[in-house]
Amino acid sequence: MRFLSLLLPLILATSEARPPNIVFILADDLGITDVNAFASHFTGEPGSKLFYETPNLDRLVAKGISFSQAYANQLCSPTRAAILTGQYASRHGITTATPRTATYYNQGLPAPEGFSPHDVLEHKDPIKEPQAWINGRTNTALSPELPTLAKILKTHEASFIGKWHLGGHGALGQQPAAHGFHEIAYFDAGGSSYFNWAKGWNQKAKPWPKMPQAEFTTGDAGPAPHAPYLTDDLTDRAISFLKTKSGQKDGKPFFLYFCHFAVHTPIEAPAKSIAHFKGKHQKGHLGHNNETYAAMVKHLDDSVGRIMETLEESGLAENTLLVFTSDNGGVEYTNPAATDNAPFKGGKACLYEGGVRVPLTVFQPGKFEGGKWCHSPVNCVDFLPTLAALTGNQAPENLDGQDLTPLLLNPDTPQAERTFIWHYPFNVIVKHPDNGLPLTPHSAIRVGPHKLIWDWHGKLELYDITKDPYEKSDLASSNPELTSKLHKQLKLWLKENVKAQYFPVPNPAYTAEGDSRPYPFKDLSE
Repeated sequence: MRFLSLLLPLILATSEARPPNIVFILADDLGITDVNAFASHFTGEPGSKLFYETPNLDRLVAKGISFSQAYANQLCSPTRAAILTGQYASRHGITTATPRTATYYNQGLPAPEGFSPHDVLEHKDPIKEPQAWINGRTNTALSPELPTLAKILKTHEASFIGKWHLGGHGALGQQPAAHGFHEIAYFDAGGSSYFNWAKGWNQKAKPWPKMPQAEFTTGDAGPAPHAPYLTDDLTDRAISFLKTKSGQKDGKPFFLYFCHFAVHTPIEAPAKSIAHFKGKHQKGHLGHNNETYAAMVKHLDDSVGRIMETLEESGLAENTLLVFTSDNGGVEYTNPAATDNAPFKGGKACLYEGGVRVPLTVFQPGKFEGGKWCHSPVNCVDFLPTLAALTGNQAPENLDGQDLTPLLLNPDTPQAERTFIWHYPFNVIVKHPDNGLPLTPHSAIRVGPHKLIWDWHGKLELYDITKDPYEKSDLASSNPELTSKLHKQLKLWLKENVKAQYFPVPNPAYTAEGDSRPYPFKDLSE
Protein backbone atom coordinates (compact mmCIF):
# COMPACT_ATOMS: atom_id res chain seq x y z
CA MET A 1 0.00 0.00 0.00
CA ARG A 2 2.86 2.35 0.92
CA PHE A 3 4.60 1.53 -2.40
CA LEU A 4 1.39 2.24 -4.33
CA SER A 5 1.00 5.59 -2.57
CA LEU A 6 4.55 6.59 -3.55
CA LEU A 7 4.19 5.38 -7.12
CA LEU A 8 0.82 6.90 -7.95
CA PRO A 9 1.99 10.54 -8.17
CA LEU A 10 4.62 9.52 -10.74
CA ILE A 11 2.07 7.56 -12.75
CA LEU A 12 -0.44 10.40 -12.71
CA ALA A 13 2.10 13.13 -13.47
CA THR A 14 3.63 11.27 -16.43
CA SER A 15 0.37 10.02 -17.92
CA GLU A 16 -0.56 13.38 -19.37
CA ALA A 17 1.18 16.27 -21.08
CA ARG A 18 0.63 18.64 -18.18
CA PRO A 19 -0.65 18.47 -14.62
CA PRO A 20 -4.33 19.25 -14.10
CA ASN A 21 -5.59 22.73 -13.43
CA ILE A 22 -7.13 23.07 -9.97
CA VAL A 23 -10.27 24.92 -8.95
CA PHE A 24 -10.67 24.68 -5.19
CA ILE A 25 -13.95 26.14 -3.88
CA LEU A 26 -14.15 26.64 -0.12
CA ALA A 27 -17.54 27.54 1.33
CA ASP A 28 -17.76 29.29 4.68
CA ASP A 29 -19.93 27.84 7.50
CA LEU A 30 -21.77 25.46 5.16
CA GLY A 31 -23.10 22.55 7.19
CA ILE A 32 -22.84 18.99 5.97
CA THR A 33 -26.60 18.62 5.55
CA ASP A 34 -26.95 22.01 3.86
CA VAL A 35 -26.09 20.22 0.59
CA ASN A 36 -29.10 18.13 -0.38
CA ALA A 37 -27.07 15.22 -1.75
CA PHE A 38 -25.30 14.92 1.61
CA ALA A 39 -28.54 15.35 3.56
CA SER A 40 -30.16 12.60 1.51
CA HIS A 41 -27.13 10.35 1.95
CA PHE A 42 -27.31 10.55 5.74
CA THR A 43 -31.07 10.71 6.27
CA GLY A 44 -32.52 8.85 3.29
CA GLU A 45 -34.82 11.80 2.59
CA PRO A 46 -35.27 12.60 -1.14
CA GLY A 47 -34.35 16.06 -2.38
CA SER A 48 -38.01 16.80 -3.04
CA LYS A 49 -38.62 16.91 0.73
CA LEU A 50 -35.72 19.26 1.52
CA PHE A 51 -36.02 23.01 2.03
CA TYR A 52 -32.68 24.07 0.57
CA GLU A 53 -32.03 23.93 -3.17
CA THR A 54 -28.60 22.69 -4.28
CA PRO A 55 -29.06 21.15 -7.75
CA ASN A 56 -25.57 22.08 -8.91
CA LEU A 57 -23.80 20.71 -5.87
CA ASP A 58 -25.98 17.62 -6.15
CA ARG A 59 -24.86 17.28 -9.78
CA LEU A 60 -21.24 17.59 -8.67
CA VAL A 61 -21.78 14.81 -6.12
CA ALA A 62 -23.40 12.68 -8.87
CA LYS A 63 -20.30 13.21 -11.02
CA GLY A 64 -17.43 13.03 -8.55
CA ILE A 65 -16.04 11.28 -5.48
CA SER A 66 -17.69 12.40 -2.24
CA PHE A 67 -16.51 11.79 1.30
CA SER A 68 -18.95 10.97 4.08
CA GLN A 69 -16.34 11.45 6.84
CA ALA A 70 -14.46 14.59 5.79
CA TYR A 71 -13.23 16.71 8.69
CA ALA A 72 -12.37 20.37 9.03
CA ASN A 73 -11.86 22.42 12.19
CA GLN A 74 -14.46 24.04 14.41
CA LEU A 75 -13.85 27.52 12.94
CA CYS A 76 -12.66 29.04 9.71
CA SER A 77 -9.10 30.34 10.28
CA PRO A 78 -7.78 27.04 11.68
CA THR A 79 -9.18 25.16 8.68
CA ARG A 80 -7.68 27.66 6.23
CA ALA A 81 -4.30 27.33 7.92
CA ALA A 82 -4.55 23.53 7.80
CA ILE A 83 -5.40 23.53 4.09
CA LEU A 84 -2.43 25.73 3.24
CA THR A 85 0.13 23.93 5.42
CA GLY A 86 -0.96 20.29 5.57
CA GLN A 87 -0.51 20.56 9.34
CA TYR A 88 -2.89 20.98 12.25
CA ALA A 89 -3.39 24.70 12.72
CA SER A 90 -2.66 24.60 16.45
CA ARG A 91 0.98 23.86 15.56
CA HIS A 92 1.04 27.44 14.26
CA GLY A 93 -1.04 28.88 17.09
CA ILE A 94 -4.08 29.45 14.91
CA THR A 95 -6.62 28.17 17.39
CA THR A 96 -9.68 30.28 16.59
CA ALA A 97 -11.03 32.93 14.24
CA THR A 98 -11.10 36.43 15.71
CA PRO A 99 -12.92 39.55 14.61
CA ARG A 100 -10.71 42.59 13.99
CA THR A 101 -8.86 42.74 17.31
CA ALA A 102 -5.69 43.98 19.01
CA THR A 103 -2.40 42.15 18.46
CA TYR A 104 1.15 43.01 19.47
CA TYR A 105 1.82 44.02 15.87
CA ASN A 106 -1.11 46.33 15.27
CA GLN A 107 -0.65 47.97 18.67
CA GLY A 108 3.02 48.65 17.97
CA LEU A 109 4.11 46.49 20.90
CA PRO A 110 7.05 44.08 21.09
CA ALA A 111 5.92 40.47 21.24
CA PRO A 112 7.15 38.46 24.23
CA GLU A 113 9.80 35.85 23.54
CA GLY A 114 8.28 32.86 21.79
CA PHE A 115 5.15 34.76 20.76
CA SER A 116 4.11 35.78 17.27
CA PRO A 117 3.73 39.54 16.72
CA HIS A 118 0.29 38.64 15.43
CA ASP A 119 -0.81 36.89 18.63
CA VAL A 120 -3.87 38.57 20.13
CA LEU A 121 -3.52 40.48 23.38
CA GLU A 122 -6.83 38.98 24.49
CA HIS A 123 -9.87 37.34 22.99
CA LYS A 124 -12.99 36.64 25.01
CA ASP A 125 -16.76 36.59 24.76
CA PRO A 126 -19.15 38.33 27.21
CA ILE A 127 -19.95 35.30 29.37
CA LYS A 128 -21.67 35.64 32.75
CA GLU A 129 -21.23 32.00 33.76
CA PRO A 130 -18.21 31.39 36.05
CA GLN A 131 -15.14 30.34 34.05
CA ALA A 132 -12.60 27.95 35.52
CA TRP A 133 -10.15 28.70 32.74
CA ILE A 134 -8.80 31.91 31.27
CA ASN A 135 -8.74 31.74 27.49
CA GLY A 136 -5.60 30.80 25.63
CA ARG A 137 -4.25 33.01 22.86
CA THR A 138 -4.47 32.69 19.12
CA ASN A 139 -2.18 33.71 16.31
CA THR A 140 -3.98 35.72 13.64
CA ALA A 141 -1.46 35.38 10.80
CA LEU A 142 0.00 32.39 8.99
CA SER A 143 3.71 33.00 8.50
CA PRO A 144 4.76 33.53 4.85
CA GLU A 145 7.98 31.73 5.71
CA LEU A 146 6.07 28.44 5.79
CA PRO A 147 5.99 26.18 2.70
CA THR A 148 2.32 26.83 1.98
CA LEU A 149 0.22 25.35 -0.81
CA ALA A 150 0.69 27.89 -3.61
CA LYS A 151 4.47 27.72 -3.12
CA ILE A 152 4.46 23.93 -3.07
CA LEU A 153 2.61 23.80 -6.41
CA LYS A 154 5.61 25.07 -8.38
CA THR A 155 4.05 23.75 -11.58
CA HIS A 156 1.06 26.10 -11.26
CA GLU A 157 0.16 29.76 -11.37
CA ALA A 158 -1.85 30.36 -8.20
CA SER A 159 -4.63 32.94 -7.86
CA PHE A 160 -6.84 33.81 -4.92
CA ILE A 161 -10.41 35.11 -4.64
CA GLY A 162 -12.46 35.82 -1.52
CA LYS A 163 -11.98 35.36 2.20
CA TRP A 164 -8.40 35.23 3.53
CA HIS A 165 -8.61 35.66 7.36
CA LEU A 166 -5.03 34.53 7.88
CA GLY A 167 -3.23 37.86 7.60
CA GLY A 168 -3.31 39.46 11.06
CA HIS A 169 -6.35 41.51 10.03
CA GLY A 170 -4.69 43.64 7.38
CA ALA A 171 -1.06 43.29 8.50
CA LEU A 172 1.57 44.17 5.92
CA GLY A 173 3.27 41.20 4.28
CA GLN A 174 0.72 38.69 5.54
CA GLN A 175 -1.79 38.67 2.70
CA PRO A 176 -2.33 36.11 -0.13
CA ALA A 177 0.47 37.50 -2.30
CA ALA A 178 2.99 36.74 0.45
CA HIS A 179 1.98 33.07 0.16
CA GLY A 180 2.44 32.90 -3.59
CA PHE A 181 -1.02 33.90 -4.83
CA HIS A 182 -2.00 36.49 -7.40
CA GLU A 183 -4.72 38.49 -5.65
CA ILE A 184 -7.81 38.86 -7.85
CA ALA A 185 -10.08 40.13 -5.05
CA TYR A 186 -9.76 39.40 -1.35
CA PHE A 187 -10.65 40.56 2.15
CA ASP A 188 -8.67 39.66 5.28
CA ALA A 189 -11.55 39.35 7.73
CA GLY A 190 -13.91 36.79 9.18
CA GLY A 191 -17.04 38.16 7.57
CA SER A 192 -18.20 40.74 5.08
CA SER A 193 -21.39 42.52 4.18
CA TYR A 194 -22.96 41.03 1.06
CA PHE A 195 -24.13 44.44 -0.16
CA ASN A 196 -22.01 47.57 -0.65
CA TRP A 197 -18.88 45.78 0.54
CA ALA A 198 -16.27 47.27 -1.79
CA LYS A 199 -15.48 50.38 0.28
CA GLY A 200 -14.62 48.29 3.33
CA TRP A 201 -12.46 45.93 1.29
CA ASN A 202 -10.54 48.86 -0.22
CA GLN A 203 -9.99 50.68 3.08
CA LYS A 204 -6.48 52.14 3.32
CA ALA A 205 -6.78 54.13 6.55
CA LYS A 206 -5.27 52.21 9.45
CA PRO A 207 -7.75 51.36 12.24
CA TRP A 208 -4.84 51.29 14.71
CA PRO A 209 -2.60 54.39 14.54
CA LYS A 210 0.45 52.50 15.88
CA MET A 211 0.24 49.80 13.23
CA PRO A 212 3.78 49.83 11.74
CA GLN A 213 2.85 50.23 8.08
CA ALA A 214 1.97 53.15 5.85
CA GLU A 215 -1.55 51.98 5.02
CA PHE A 216 -4.02 49.23 5.79
CA THR A 217 -3.73 46.10 3.63
CA THR A 218 -7.00 44.48 4.57
CA GLY A 219 -8.13 43.73 1.02
CA ASP A 220 -8.85 44.63 -2.57
CA ALA A 221 -12.37 44.44 -4.01
CA GLY A 222 -11.08 44.36 -7.57
CA PRO A 223 -11.98 46.82 -10.31
CA ALA A 224 -15.53 48.15 -10.67
CA PRO A 225 -18.25 47.53 -11.67
CA HIS A 226 -19.40 45.13 -8.98
CA ALA A 227 -22.43 42.85 -9.01
CA PRO A 228 -24.94 43.94 -6.34
CA TYR A 229 -24.51 40.74 -4.27
CA LEU A 230 -21.09 39.62 -3.03
CA THR A 231 -21.45 35.90 -3.82
CA ASP A 232 -22.39 36.73 -7.40
CA ASP A 233 -19.61 39.30 -7.78
CA LEU A 234 -16.86 36.93 -6.66
CA THR A 235 -18.27 34.30 -9.03
CA ASP A 236 -18.19 36.79 -11.91
CA ARG A 237 -14.49 37.37 -11.19
CA ALA A 238 -13.77 33.66 -11.02
CA ILE A 239 -15.50 33.09 -14.35
CA SER A 240 -13.62 35.98 -15.96
CA PHE A 241 -10.38 34.39 -14.75
CA LEU A 242 -11.35 30.97 -16.16
CA LYS A 243 -12.31 32.43 -19.53
CA THR A 244 -8.95 34.16 -19.73
CA LYS A 245 -7.19 30.89 -18.98
CA SER A 246 -9.22 29.01 -21.57
CA GLY A 247 -7.67 31.18 -24.26
CA GLN A 248 -4.12 30.52 -23.13
CA LYS A 249 -2.72 27.36 -24.65
CA ASP A 250 0.83 27.76 -23.34
CA GLY A 251 2.29 28.44 -19.95
CA LYS A 252 1.69 26.86 -16.57
CA PRO A 253 -1.57 25.25 -15.50
CA PHE A 254 -3.53 27.28 -12.97
CA PHE A 255 -4.61 26.85 -9.35
CA LEU A 256 -7.64 28.97 -8.44
CA TYR A 257 -8.31 29.04 -4.71
CA PHE A 258 -11.83 30.45 -4.48
CA CYS A 259 -12.88 31.13 -0.87
CA HIS A 260 -16.48 32.28 -0.66
CA PHE A 261 -17.79 34.34 2.25
CA ALA A 262 -21.08 32.51 1.75
CA VAL A 263 -22.75 31.41 3.91
CA HIS A 264 -21.08 33.21 6.83
CA THR A 265 -22.96 35.88 8.77
CA PRO A 266 -24.40 38.44 8.27
CA ILE A 267 -27.36 36.46 6.99
CA GLU A 268 -28.18 38.56 3.92
CA ALA A 269 -29.59 37.80 0.49
CA PRO A 270 -31.42 39.65 -2.31
CA ALA A 271 -35.11 40.15 -1.58
CA LYS A 272 -36.15 38.28 -4.72
CA SER A 273 -34.11 35.24 -3.68
CA ILE A 274 -35.59 35.28 -0.18
CA ALA A 275 -39.11 35.52 -1.59
CA HIS A 276 -38.48 32.31 -3.54
CA PHE A 277 -38.39 30.37 -0.26
CA LYS A 278 -41.33 32.04 1.45
CA GLY A 279 -44.24 29.65 1.81
CA LYS A 280 -42.25 26.68 0.51
CA HIS A 281 -43.96 23.61 1.97
CA GLN A 282 -40.66 21.87 2.80
CA LYS A 283 -39.80 24.62 5.29
CA GLY A 284 -38.82 23.19 8.67
CA HIS A 285 -37.69 19.80 7.38
CA LEU A 286 -34.41 18.73 9.08
CA GLY A 287 -34.72 21.95 11.08
CA HIS A 288 -34.06 24.08 8.00
CA ASN A 289 -36.43 27.04 8.08
CA ASN A 290 -34.41 30.24 7.64
CA GLU A 291 -35.53 31.68 4.32
CA THR A 292 -32.68 34.16 4.03
CA TYR A 293 -30.09 31.48 4.73
CA ALA A 294 -31.75 29.22 2.16
CA ALA A 295 -31.36 32.03 -0.37
CA MET A 296 -27.68 32.37 0.52
CA VAL A 297 -27.20 28.63 -0.03
CA LYS A 298 -28.94 28.93 -3.40
CA HIS A 299 -26.58 31.71 -4.53
CA LEU A 300 -23.61 29.58 -3.44
CA ASP A 301 -25.01 26.63 -5.37
CA ASP A 302 -25.59 28.85 -8.41
CA SER A 303 -21.94 29.91 -8.15
CA VAL A 304 -20.75 26.30 -8.29
CA GLY A 305 -23.05 25.66 -11.24
CA ARG A 306 -21.68 28.65 -13.14
CA ILE A 307 -18.11 27.52 -12.46
CA MET A 308 -18.88 24.00 -13.71
CA GLU A 309 -20.63 25.36 -16.80
CA THR A 310 -17.72 27.65 -17.63
CA LEU A 311 -15.23 24.80 -17.29
CA GLU A 312 -17.34 22.62 -19.58
CA GLU A 313 -18.01 25.27 -22.22
CA SER A 314 -14.42 26.49 -22.32
CA GLY A 315 -12.90 23.06 -22.76
CA LEU A 316 -11.06 23.34 -19.44
CA ALA A 317 -13.11 20.70 -17.62
CA GLU A 318 -11.29 17.66 -19.01
CA ASN A 319 -7.99 18.59 -17.39
CA THR A 320 -9.28 20.47 -14.34
CA LEU A 321 -9.54 19.05 -10.85
CA LEU A 322 -12.54 20.56 -9.03
CA VAL A 323 -12.67 20.44 -5.23
CA PHE A 324 -15.61 21.64 -3.14
CA THR A 325 -15.74 21.67 0.66
CA SER A 326 -16.57 23.83 3.69
CA ASP A 327 -14.39 25.21 6.49
CA ASN A 328 -16.56 24.07 9.45
CA GLY A 329 -20.07 23.03 10.40
CA GLY A 330 -23.17 25.14 10.01
CA VAL A 331 -24.09 27.96 12.39
CA GLU A 332 -26.80 27.09 14.90
CA TYR A 333 -26.20 29.89 17.42
CA THR A 334 -27.67 32.88 15.58
CA ASN A 335 -31.16 34.12 16.43
CA PRO A 336 -32.97 32.89 14.45
CA ALA A 337 -30.66 29.95 13.76
CA ALA A 338 -29.00 30.04 10.37
CA THR A 339 -29.27 26.29 9.90
CA ASP A 340 -29.38 22.94 11.68
CA ASN A 341 -26.78 20.18 11.28
CA ALA A 342 -29.16 17.40 12.30
CA PRO A 343 -28.87 14.48 12.51
CA PHE A 344 -25.32 15.40 13.54
CA LYS A 345 -24.74 16.89 16.97
CA GLY A 346 -23.64 20.49 17.47
CA GLY A 347 -22.49 23.08 14.99
CA LYS A 348 -19.80 25.66 14.35
CA ALA A 349 -17.46 26.09 17.37
CA CYS A 350 -18.32 22.62 18.70
CA LEU A 351 -16.02 19.62 18.43
CA TYR A 352 -18.97 17.31 17.95
CA GLU A 353 -19.50 15.99 14.42
CA GLY A 354 -21.90 18.78 13.47
CA GLY A 355 -19.13 21.30 14.06
CA VAL A 356 -16.26 19.58 12.27
CA ARG A 357 -17.68 17.13 9.71
CA VAL A 358 -18.15 18.88 6.36
CA PRO A 359 -19.20 18.17 2.76
CA LEU A 360 -16.34 17.27 0.42
CA THR A 361 -16.52 16.33 -3.25
CA VAL A 362 -13.65 15.97 -5.73
CA PHE A 363 -14.20 15.65 -9.48
CA GLN A 364 -12.06 15.35 -12.59
CA PRO A 365 -13.59 13.88 -15.76
CA GLY A 366 -12.07 10.57 -16.77
CA LYS A 367 -10.12 10.25 -13.55
CA PHE A 368 -12.07 10.92 -10.35
CA GLU A 369 -15.69 10.39 -11.23
CA GLY A 370 -18.67 8.10 -11.06
CA GLY A 371 -20.78 9.52 -8.27
CA LYS A 372 -19.06 7.28 -5.72
CA TRP A 373 -18.89 7.68 -1.95
CA CYS A 374 -15.78 7.17 0.13
CA HIS A 375 -16.43 6.32 3.78
CA SER A 376 -12.85 6.51 5.02
CA PRO A 377 -12.18 9.41 7.42
CA VAL A 378 -10.15 12.22 5.83
CA ASN A 379 -9.08 15.66 7.02
CA CYS A 380 -8.46 19.14 5.66
CA VAL A 381 -4.72 18.63 6.30
CA ASP A 382 -4.85 16.09 3.45
CA PHE A 383 -5.36 18.65 0.69
CA LEU A 384 -1.73 19.81 0.47
CA PRO A 385 -0.12 16.36 0.10
CA THR A 386 -2.90 15.25 -2.25
CA LEU A 387 -2.65 18.24 -4.58
CA ALA A 388 1.15 18.03 -4.52
CA ALA A 389 1.01 14.36 -5.53
CA LEU A 390 -1.56 14.92 -8.27
CA THR A 391 0.56 17.65 -9.84
CA GLY A 392 3.96 15.98 -9.50
CA ASN A 393 5.22 18.39 -6.84
CA GLN A 394 7.19 17.54 -3.73
CA ALA A 395 5.34 17.93 -0.44
CA PRO A 396 7.36 19.01 2.60
CA GLU A 397 8.22 16.71 5.48
CA ASN A 398 6.45 16.62 8.86
CA LEU A 399 2.92 16.86 7.51
CA ASP A 400 -0.14 15.76 9.46
CA GLY A 401 -2.03 15.05 6.24
CA GLN A 402 -1.67 12.24 3.75
CA ASP A 403 -2.15 11.76 0.03
CA LEU A 404 -5.75 10.81 -0.79
CA THR A 405 -4.99 9.73 -4.36
CA PRO A 406 -5.58 6.01 -3.66
CA LEU A 407 -9.02 6.82 -2.26
CA LEU A 408 -9.85 9.06 -5.21
CA LEU A 409 -8.94 6.28 -7.63
CA ASN A 410 -10.77 3.66 -5.58
CA PRO A 411 -12.94 4.92 -2.71
CA ASP A 412 -13.00 1.41 -1.22
CA THR A 413 -9.21 1.22 -0.83
CA PRO A 414 -8.38 -0.06 2.67
CA GLN A 415 -6.90 2.68 4.83
CA ALA A 416 -4.63 2.41 7.83
CA GLU A 417 -5.98 3.71 11.13
CA ARG A 418 -5.71 7.48 11.30
CA THR A 419 -5.41 10.01 14.12
CA PHE A 420 -6.98 13.49 14.01
CA ILE A 421 -6.50 16.34 16.51
CA TRP A 422 -8.58 19.41 17.40
CA HIS A 423 -7.75 22.14 19.93
CA TYR A 424 -9.99 25.05 20.93
CA PRO A 425 -8.74 26.80 24.11
CA PHE A 426 -11.59 29.27 24.55
CA ASN A 427 -14.70 29.93 26.57
CA VAL A 428 -17.23 31.03 23.97
CA ILE A 429 -20.79 32.31 23.99
CA VAL A 430 -21.91 29.42 21.73
CA LYS A 431 -24.20 27.13 23.73
CA HIS A 432 -23.30 23.54 24.45
CA PRO A 433 -25.83 21.29 22.67
CA ASP A 434 -26.43 19.22 25.82
CA ASN A 435 -26.69 21.77 28.64
CA GLY A 436 -27.35 25.07 26.86
CA LEU A 437 -24.46 26.82 28.66
CA PRO A 438 -21.53 28.65 27.06
CA LEU A 439 -18.85 26.33 25.74
CA THR A 440 -15.72 25.89 27.83
CA PRO A 441 -12.29 25.12 26.29
CA HIS A 442 -12.31 21.83 24.41
CA SER A 443 -9.79 19.57 22.69
CA ALA A 444 -10.44 16.31 20.86
CA ILE A 445 -8.76 13.33 19.26
CA ARG A 446 -10.06 10.67 16.90
CA VAL A 447 -8.07 7.45 16.60
CA GLY A 448 -9.57 4.94 14.19
CA PRO A 449 -13.29 4.73 14.96
CA HIS A 450 -13.07 6.30 18.43
CA LYS A 451 -13.29 9.98 19.22
CA LEU A 452 -12.54 11.48 22.61
CA ILE A 453 -13.72 15.00 23.46
CA TRP A 454 -12.00 16.68 26.41
CA ASP A 455 -14.07 19.41 28.01
CA TRP A 456 -11.46 21.27 30.05
CA HIS A 457 -14.08 22.04 32.69
CA GLY A 458 -13.65 18.44 33.78
CA LYS A 459 -15.43 15.99 31.52
CA LEU A 460 -14.31 13.35 29.01
CA GLU A 461 -16.63 11.91 26.36
CA LEU A 462 -15.93 8.89 24.17
CA TYR A 463 -17.81 7.90 21.02
CA ASP A 464 -17.50 5.14 18.46
CA ILE A 465 -18.07 7.29 15.39
CA THR A 466 -18.44 4.40 12.95
CA LYS A 467 -21.32 2.93 14.97
CA ASP A 468 -22.60 6.18 16.49
CA PRO A 469 -21.95 9.08 14.07
CA TYR A 470 -24.56 11.23 15.77
CA GLU A 471 -22.81 10.93 19.16
CA LYS A 472 -25.76 9.70 21.19
CA SER A 473 -23.96 7.09 23.32
CA ASP A 474 -21.09 8.33 25.49
CA LEU A 475 -18.79 5.36 26.21
CA ALA A 476 -16.44 7.11 28.65
CA SER A 477 -17.82 5.46 31.79
CA SER A 478 -18.20 2.01 30.23
CA ASN A 479 -14.72 2.04 28.66
CA PRO A 480 -12.49 3.94 31.10
CA GLU A 481 -9.29 2.26 29.89
CA LEU A 482 -9.66 3.49 26.30
CA THR A 483 -10.87 6.88 27.55
CA SER A 484 -7.72 7.30 29.66
CA LYS A 485 -5.47 6.06 26.85
CA LEU A 486 -6.84 8.52 24.29
CA HIS A 487 -6.81 11.38 26.79
CA LYS A 488 -3.13 10.77 27.54
CA GLN A 489 -2.37 10.55 23.82
CA LEU A 490 -4.17 13.84 23.19
CA LYS A 491 -2.41 15.63 26.06
CA LEU A 492 0.99 14.36 24.92
CA TRP A 493 0.43 15.56 21.35
CA LEU A 494 -0.67 18.99 22.54
CA LYS A 495 2.30 19.26 24.92
CA GLU A 496 4.78 18.36 22.18
CA ASN A 497 3.28 20.44 19.36
CA VAL A 498 1.48 23.50 20.77
CA LYS A 499 3.14 26.51 22.41
CA ALA A 500 2.22 27.40 25.98
CA GLN A 501 0.41 30.65 25.12
CA TYR A 502 -2.15 28.71 23.08
CA PHE A 503 -3.41 26.78 26.11
CA PRO A 504 -6.04 27.96 28.58
CA VAL A 505 -4.73 28.74 32.06
CA PRO A 506 -6.47 28.23 35.43
CA ASN A 507 -8.57 31.17 36.56
CA PRO A 508 -7.52 32.02 40.15
CA ALA A 509 -10.78 33.90 40.68
CA TYR A 510 -13.00 30.93 39.83
CA THR A 511 -15.40 29.62 42.44
CA ALA A 512 -18.01 26.94 41.96
CA GLU A 513 -20.67 29.24 43.40
CA GLY A 514 -23.05 30.19 40.63
CA ASP A 515 -21.64 27.59 38.24
CA SER A 516 -24.70 25.75 36.92
CA ARG A 517 -22.90 23.19 34.78
CA PRO A 518 -24.17 19.66 35.49
CA TYR A 519 -20.67 18.41 36.36
CA PRO A 520 -18.16 19.94 38.79
CA PHE A 521 -14.91 21.53 37.72
CA LYS A 522 -11.95 19.17 37.68
CA ASP A 523 -8.52 19.99 36.25
CA LEU A 524 -7.67 17.10 33.92
CA SER A 525 -4.70 18.83 32.30
CA GLU A 526 -1.99 17.20 34.42
